[in-house]
Amino acid sequence: MQLSLSSSATSGIGRARFGVLAMIFAVTVLNYADRATVGVAGPVLSKELGIDSIQMGFIFSAFSWSYVLGQLPGGWLLDRFGAKQVYAWSILLWSLFTMLQGSVHHMGMDAMLFGLPLAVASLFLMRLMVGLAEAPSFPANGRMVAAWFPVRERGTASAIFNSAQYFATVLFAPIMAWIVHAVGWSEVFYFMGALGIVMSVVWMRTMYNSPADHPTITAAEREHIESGGALLSSGKAKEASGPKLGYLKQLLGNRMLMGVYIAQYCVNVLTYFFLTWFPIYLVKERGMSLLNAGIVAALPAICGFAGGVLGGVISDWLLRRGHSLTFARKVPIVVGMLLSTSMIACNYVGIEAVVVGIMALAFFGKGLGALGWAVVSDTSPKEIAGLSGALFNTFGNVAGIVTPIVIGYIVQTTKSFNGALVFVGAHALIAVASYLLIVGEIKRVELKPV
Repeated sequence: MQLSLSSSATSGIGRARFGVLAMIFAVTVLNYADRATVGVAGPVLSKELGIDSIQMGFIFSAFSWSYVLGQLPGGWLLDRFGAKQVYAWSILLWSLFTMLQGSVHHMGMDAMLFGLPLAVASLFLMRLMVGLAEAPSFPANGRMVAAWFPVRERGTASAIFNSAQYFATVLFAPIMAWIVHAVGWSEVFYFMGALGIVMSVVWMRTMYNSPADHPTITAAEREHIESGGALLSSGKAKEASGPKLGYLKQLLGNRMLMGVYIAQYCVNVLTYFFLTWFPIYLVKERGMSLLNAGIVAALPAICGFAGGVLGGVISDWLLRRGHSLTFARKVPIVVGMLLSTSMIACNYVGIEAVVVGIMALAFFGKGLGALGWAVVSDTSPKEIAGLSGALFNTFGNVAGIVTPIVIGYIVQTTKSFNGALVFVGAHALIAVASYLLIVGEIKRVELKPV
């Protein structure tokens, strides 16, 4: 099996698109690391601020409330102004609000806001603002991959940027855990916010919306991209004056897309468990120290990263072998989600190393099956690529609202994570059923005039 990106890179076509993909990957690593800051700092933060499991669940979910609400406006902004400018502002704003989270302990626990201690309420509000600022990020990723990569490279390219969520844990979970252990939990937020501010400047100076905008791309590479089915030929859709209700109705009325949306919700249930409660599971349920939990959390994430890249490689390899797009996309997704259900076995194991091994397998499966953004690139209507990706991300990230809260209630009520693992694993099976029974053929959606 050959990696399609590598094989085309050696053909003398040019490499500009790989530089674009590298920046998307780097920004997405930072994106997910900032989402996970509260999860890593959670054991110490919750103890210092007196936050119980239910309150912690709501704080974890705050990001997704605003992230979901910002998806459609964010998608329209991308279609209207292009990914370069919108993404740069997004990175800057979410980084500033990440830094502000580190200051909430100065607000004290005596003053009240919305019936909560001011520090707790402020943390919730800052998480809301981070979510709103990050809303355009993944639709922008999908849009740029669709613009910069031909169909036969798109599965691997999408898998690479999507696997950044695992690499974020590999790279930053040990660093953030060490900062909490050695310095304090507030400093985690200051450190990550400062990195983001630097990244926003780098992004603005180095990125381009499409091959048409790039000053040094070769004619051969541009032809390779466009002739291979790249979706966009310009950075922004100036004719898109605003979100059109008729377009949204067509997307929501499409059975294939609804199956993809349902499956993405289920996949993200797994994502948000690992982003929010997983470090706390290791500390409270498995008795690890915070520092050890930060290191151990990186091990399953390495497997998730490997699975994420491998899923895209396998999918593109199947395409090159002559299989249909539907078969090539569904096989890694179905196999990966079935592997993810293995996490339920942790309820019956008491040996720490075995638990970590099972979670590593589940993480690998989750990565292998996380091809949703490749499917979005394959199916989005040409006229509204940003809006289509935003609608997909809206459905998917409702899981970020539901999952932390449900798990918080399960843990608070049962004093155990056993029910939480069953809840998460069951969603992997629902994702499989959605792709096998609802999605049907995967193909580009053609819009009717409105």
